[in-house]
Amino acid sequence: MDSPAVTFTLAYLVFAVCFVFTPNEFRSAGLTVQNLLAGWLGSEDAAFVHYHLRRSTGTMLAHGLLPLGYYIGMCFAAPEKQLFYFYQASEGWEIFFLLAVLAPTVTGILAYYWSRNGWDNHPLARTLAFHALPQSGWRAVASSINTEFRRIDKFATGAPGARVIVTDTWVIKVTTYNLHVAQQQDIHLTVTDSRQHELSPDSNMPVQFLTIRVASINPYVKAFDIRLNSSEYGELREKLHAPIRNAANVVIHQSLSDLFLETFTSLVEINQTYPVPSNQELEPCIGCMQTNANIKLVKNCQEPNEGECQQCYCRPMWCLTCMGKWFASRQDQQHPETWLSSQVPCPTCRAKFCILDVCIIQ
Repeated sequence: MDSPAVTFTLAYLVFAVCFVFTPNEFRSAGLTVQNLLAGWLGSEDAAFVHYHLRRSTGTMLAHGLLPLGYYIGMCFAAPEKQLFYFYQASEGWEIFFLLAVLAPTVTGILAYYWSRNGWDNHPLARTLAFHALPQSGWRAVASSINTEFRRIDKFATGAPGARVIVTDTWVIKVTTYNLHVAQQQDIHLTVTDSRQHELSPDSNMPVQFLTIRVASINPYVKAFDIRLNSSEYGELREKLHAPIRNAANVVIHQSLSDLFLETFTSLVEINQTYPVPSNQELEPCIGCMQTNANIKLVKNCQEPNEGECQQCYCRPMWCLTCMGKWFASRQDQQHPETWLSSQVPCPTCRAKFCILDVCIIQ
């Protein structure tokens, strides 16, 4: 393919990926299915279930049009391929065109089928029907969810395409094409995984994400996973009626200081070590008195006479954990994004140091 076709292909590929897996930039620009179809979708607060019946259907239709959009764009980007004239195009493009037309056709038929009889055929309606009492239907369950979603005391977190919502009765996970729903009285919750990231793209701070398995005793309700920031774990537990088991023995950091301390430790471990003289005996840490002092402050970040950091001449008196707690306690709590790059005074002599100057004793 020549340059215009290659350029358009790459640009459309990036657009399609971002349209399906919507980043914050696309969301801010309004390039989302929810924004483009806002008039048809209605208000999520007014009718949560019906909003997502339409949203999942509209999302499927919009994504189904992407291959056809690429073909139409290529008609202008590569006119020499004569894609406007189906029978003059190459065999490969004829097959692609048929598939590009088939995708929205199939999704359109499926959307029409789902919408029949007041959305009775939609997968979400069938899921809600499993929670209905014998003398009622899925609409009664939808009404209950709509009412509880409007309350201000619900727990809600996550991006629009991967939200977790917990009300007094329901645990709900919103995905791109579906809605997972479980009743609180029927579920068992288990922490199955934890992922630690040293830098969050939103706050430039360490963050821990927990994966919690939601399994229902109702055999017709499939188990699903929810993912959330560990700092929101306490709020989630307050809203849940059932306890959360920790099957993976995950250490859950519920505060920013806990997360910072782990990141502080991991960064110090890759710093230059300090060889302690053989005739020097290490004393217990004066912060906790539980372990021996195991770190020494040595200016390694810059040359001796450069920068704000200063050489500390104190003998080893602190353990790594206590020094990390001291470092965190001296930070601006309103600006956590500056913690990793800041300088603090030595707790003993007040000489300024940064994380690069903290050396583990060898």
